[in-house]
Amino acid sequence: MMGYRAALLRHGMVLVVVLACIVPAWWIQPAAAQDTLQALAFTPRQGAVLPLDAPFTDTSGQTRPLRAFLGHGATIVSMGYYACPNMCELERTDLLDALARGGLKTPADYTLLVVSIDPAETRFTARQALVEDLARFPDPGAGQGWHFVTGAPASIRRLSRAVGFHARYDEKLHQYLHPMGLVFITPAGIVSGYVLGIGYQPGDVRQAVVHAARGEQASAAPILLLCFHYDETTGRYTLAVEKLLKLGGVLTVLMLGTLLGMAHWRGQR
Repeated sequence: MMGYRAALLRHGMVLVVVLACIVPAWWIQPAAAQDTLQALAFTPRQGAVLPLDAPFTDTSGQTRPLRAFLGHGATIVSMGYYACPNMCELERTDLLDALARGGLKTPADYTLLVVSIDPAETRFTARQALVEDLARFPDPGAGQGWHFVTGAPASIRRLSRAVGFHARYDEKLHQYLHPMGLVFITPAGIVSGYVLGIGYQPGDVRQAVVHAARGEQASAAPILLLCFHYDETTGRYTLAVEKLLKLGGVLTVLMLGTLLGMAHWRGQR
């Protein structure tokens, strides 16, 4: 009986998470906020060519055209910023964990290109992020296959436009509001596909890498997850994240009540 109840609770919690994650944005936020958030979602642009001549600077201080940072196979592009106080580091951690669990090695299987969207960041900030990521996920090939770069505003804009990445700087909070997700690039520098959101699974990442390495294009599910600010004065997440957490709490209570009622009913039979 206890095993049955435990199984019900496990499945119920999984269902709660799924339900919370698929709640449409229009249901949890006002129309004006919805328009603002949707405008920041990725615009999938499979088949678009990257600005291969756009200059970026690596952690050694060398400035090279974008094509120099692409690998002979698939390249994974992660756009955010190194001083991000929110989810940018978590996105990289999730990606590197998925790559490690999926048995993918750099540079043989993939090339990682992490691009700062903040033109004020320097190679020193990028290097610090690289050192910290290497400490958590050591990879012998990272010296050749991982590139953490910074760039001038024009280069960032050109790359962002090519991959359909939208960001907005909040002057009051001194933070960027931008979508979460990865872009997969073919060896020829063409957008192959996307894995959007966060919490990347090894199978999804591997499949996207395989498609990109073959020069194929793959569709992307329209997921909107933004990296926004955490309000230190109130200790609360803002915008859709806060509302999603509230909704998830309500769903949790309802689901647990239903599951416990089902278990009690089954025990009375």
